[in-house]
Amino acid sequence: MADRDGIWSRGGAPVEELPDPFELDGHYQDVQPELPLPKPRPRRRRWVIGLYLFSGLFAITLAWLIVTAPLSRALEPLADPALLLVSADGHAIARRGALKEAPVDVDKLNPLTPAAFVSIEDRRFYHHWGIDPRGIGRAIVANARGGGVRQGGSTITQQLAKTSFLSGDRTIKRKAQEVIIAFWLEAWLTKKEILSRYLSSVYFGDGVYGLRAASHHYFNREPENLNLAQSAMLAGMVQAPSRLAPTNHLAAAQARARLVLQTMAETRAITPQRARATVPARPVGQQLHIPSGTYFADWVTPSANQAFDADFGEVKVRTTLDWDLQRLAVRAVGRAPTDAQVALVAMRPDGEVVAMVGGKNYQESPFNRAVQAQRQPGSAFKLFVYLAAMRAGWTPDSLIDDEPITIDGWTPVNSDRIYRGKITLREAFARSSNAATVRLSEAVGRGNVIRAARDLGITAPLPDKPSLALGTAQVSLLELTSAYAAIMSGQFPIAARGLPDQPEEGIGSFFKPGGSLNRQRDQAPMLDLLYAAANDGTGRRAALAIPTFGKTGTTQENRDALFLGFAGDLVVGVWVGKDDNTSLGKVSGGTLPAQIWHNFMASAVAIDHRRGPALPAEFHVPQRRQDESKSPLPDDWSDATKDLRNVADWIDGLVGG
Repeated sequence: MADRDGIWSRGGAPVEELPDPFELDGHYQDVQPELPLPKPRPRRRRWVIGLYLFSGLFAITLAWLIVTAPLSRALEPLADPALLLVSADGHAIARRGALKEAPVDVDKLNPLTPAAFVSIEDRRFYHHWGIDPRGIGRAIVANARGGGVRQGGSTITQQLAKTSFLSGDRTIKRKAQEVIIAFWLEAWLTKKEILSRYLSSVYFGDGVYGLRAASHHYFNREPENLNLAQSAMLAGMVQAPSRLAPTNHLAAAQARARLVLQTMAETRAITPQRARATVPARPVGQQLHIPSGTYFADWVTPSANQAFDADFGEVKVRTTLDWDLQRLAVRAVGRAPTDAQVALVAMRPDGEVVAMVGGKNYQESPFNRAVQAQRQPGSAFKLFVYLAAMRAGWTPDSLIDDEPITIDGWTPVNSDRIYRGKITLREAFARSSNAATVRLSEAVGRGNVIRAARDLGITAPLPDKPSLALGTAQVSLLELTSAYAAIMSGQFPIAARGLPDQPEEGIGSFFKPGGSLNRQRDQAPMLDLLYAAANDGTGRRAALAIPTFGKTGTTQENRDALFLGFAGDLVVGVWVGKDDNTSLGKVSGGTLPAQIWHNFMASAVAIDHRRGPALPAEFHVPQRRQDESKSPLPDDWSDATKDLRNVADWIDGLVGG
């Protein structure tokens, strides 16, 4: 490089004057020079990528199974144990849930028992690795020839995978999962272990899972002692347990058992001669029939499931139901002279339900009208209006105007269309005066009426309207009966329950909601009102020879009729109505419901022999005059005056509240 060259010169010339290296012939190139294209790489085949993806998913699934899916799942009890519900005195009343007993070990079984299952369900069980291509092909051919699904291609391992880890959905995804889990089971377990788990968990119909439970249920013997005919029948049931259960479909079960014997001969488990000579089994040793569902059982089962942990076999659950009282309740409802529905619930003052009938016939309608039906209580709701008044300082002797009243354009009407001017609260409650009750509700405030209902355990929505006082909100009979139990016991709220009470322990018991009624201000006056209604008022047909307390209820157009009350140590609610909510005609709370209540209680109190909680000292049962207990009719009253008596009964029914 010359000495005169620097960073700003080249060959003695300034860099500014040098030609542009990107310019050709004084013009810019519009197009870049072409570069040599890279050599094309060989394209991976799609099946290779798919194989990698499948392998990755397979590895992930296996890892998931190892971590989350215990191999012993098939040997565990069902999540919801089988329950045998018994009454308080030990009578079986219902059986609920599926039954599964302790697992079986194929090494301890008669060799013909597992052979029967293998021959009909998976004859190549000992020669495949979870899936059987031959079996799948044979099933396809058999189904094509038979014009329908005659055989299945699933192996015993696949069936174990499905029943223990997967749902019963018939999808390609579920089938792929089943195959992967089957491979995993084959890798981790021996054939005997797989077969033992399968036999311990497969479904056999009649709510029975596992070979041990099935052996006891159908043949009353241990699975280790099953004979050839019994083993063949049980093996045949697995294909369609409900359709092949011998308790209901004996002919179909025996025909299927003959097919199992034939397949056992084909697999050389037995000889053809023995297969032909074996007489099909019959179910034996069946237990006495126990209803699988009653109204009370439907109601108490969820609580029983939560109270007991999963276990093998049948869990005996003692309930609060009284066997004798329940029979009386069923009889009282069944004999009710009406084509309408009737519900009855009886409980102790502390909430223990001792009898429950949710309708006239459980087989025809299992809908529990004592618990599930939400209907208007009518005048039975007035209990909360008068309790709010007692809390506000009113007394049974306080006066209230029984005159027409209009609020926001609405005018309540007394059922007998009679208005008596100033009357005591006792008379207003006993006569079930609508006008006086609405006026009282407005005086004490609807908010206080709602609060009284909430305190006594009413959880249903309660609209803040004038008509609330007359029971236009919808509640269940069970909840309403519990509220009346609070008046009897003096404690609130009373929670209805079907299992024996387990007292709370620890700090939680100090924060338990509820309280006590003021015996002088609240409980004694309310007993006064309830006594007047049940003995001198609209509910007098319910009166017993012992102190009786209660209130009638009749809704608009006589769609619902109720009587709720207590005597002795029982609180009982009766509802009569129609499921389509149509009118009952002339039936009111003071007629048929009060009569049903009386019929049940007259017998119940006689056999119960239990005294209720002590009445507050401030309440005294009114002394009835001698002439009040004697019939005003002459001793020689004869059938000649029967028509007159019918008219008297009809008039009596009209004024029933």
